[in-house]
Amino acid sequence: MLPGQKYSDIDQTIMTSPKKKLQISEFLKLAEVFPVVDVRSPAEFITGHIPGAFNIPLFDDKERETVGIKYKNEGRINAILKGLELSGSSMFLKLDQALKLAKNGKLLVHCWRGGMRSEAMAWLFSLGDIEAEILEGGYKSYRHHILQKLGEKHKYIVLGGLTGSGKTEILRKMKNLGHQVIDLEGIACHKGSAFGALGQSPQPTSEHFANLLFDALEKTDRNKIVWLEDESKNIGTIFMPDQFYNKMQESPVVAIIMDVKTRLPRLLNEYSEYPKETLKESILKISKRLGGDNTKESMEGVESGNFARAIEITLHYYDKTYLFGLKRRYEKNIRYVHTNSDDVTFNINRILEAACPFMENL
Repeated sequence: MLPGQKYSDIDQTIMTSPKKKLQISEFLKLAEVFPVVDVRSPAEFITGHIPGAFNIPLFDDKERETVGIKYKNEGRINAILKGLELSGSSMFLKLDQALKLAKNGKLLVHCWRGGMRSEAMAWLFSLGDIEAEILEGGYKSYRHHILQKLGEKHKYIVLGGLTGSGKTEILRKMKNLGHQVIDLEGIACHKGSAFGALGQSPQPTSEHFANLLFDALEKTDRNKIVWLEDESKNIGTIFMPDQFYNKMQESPVVAIIMDVKTRLPRLLNEYSEYPKETLKESILKISKRLGGDNTKESMEGVESGNFARAIEITLHYYDKTYLFGLKRRYEKNIRYVHTNSDDVTFNINRILEAACPFMENL
């Protein structure tokens, strides 16, 4: 009970809370304005959450496990009593967090299914005069919604090409020029190859990658082209959602074909700064595919400082793999851009020229 509040006031609060629950589309629209509070446990939140949401958990991970076991073995009422015992002493801290987050006295709240946890926290927040709107179906309904949306048709053009062709830099400059670009490797915190984790932040889970991807896609204009970099089904430890990946595979591709000598300076500049042991560990990840002799020669190149030779060996593997995968696409959906230049602006102009027929038909 808050200072100055009577028991009759609390009874009235309980009687009038929570309010009607919001469907996912309305919830996400309001989330553009009001803060979202995820009341699930920290472990659930880390695995995946609505981008931009704040975690004010009703239970920590151990408490959630305890209450879950109590519910399974002794039923709902005993689980509620145990939950009150565990979380009661920290309720004032949770309300204090909510009061600091609320915008114009309002918050959006969800748990896993939109049930007891979100309702309990919405009631708690109401004691601080916070209007808390609950998501119908909780995070589960959000996941269903985004996976469905990721499978919808968009005007995608995929920028493909051989490793070291500067595709990431090209897309970054295209974005600066006003083109719509979704940086899949940036979202995944990985550059896609066996060396892709070098210099990157820890990767999100595959689940949260999908959440971040949906968030990025929602910020684009569906009437305009969206450029994506060609990727395998997995980017490091991330596996792209089937719904989205299948749409990528159906989309037109502009592929940059550049000789090894043109690509080498970029790759030398990018990777030779890393410790030798780190580079050798990355080579060992693809040793079975490189073969024993190539792996040995590549490792020796790194050890002796002959990074160019080590890169050439690994490029042979990646080029062969990429071109094989490209042949599995619909041939009429591919345009090749052969270039001997590493100049980004020059290559962008060639890419846009090659993409013109696709742009007209999308």
